[in-house]
Amino acid sequence: MASLKDTEEQLTKQLEDLVGQLRSELTNGSVDFEKLVTVADELSERADGLAETFSNVNDALMQRIQQTKGSSSGGGQSKRSGSQSESSKAGSRS
Repeated sequence: MASLKDTEEQLTKQLEDLVGQLRSELTNGSVDFEKLVTVADELSERADGLAETFSNVNDALMQRIQQTKGSSSGGGQSKRSGSQSESSKAGSRS
């Protein structure tokens, strides 16, 4: 499984490459506006995907923090709710 750092490096490299393509198109003298639109659209889609990825990671981490807080304050119920959440996870994986 890729680490968060590896994923970030790969995604930001792709964004940097697209920005480089935009810069090149704008500075080469003969501007191809169709090419600019295509590259800008691709850049936008990749940036949105990156934002969605980070949002999903944040949501997962926050959910885990809340589960941890809930199980630590539940006392005797934490084992039972933990078992239920584990069986729920197993069921959702199938």
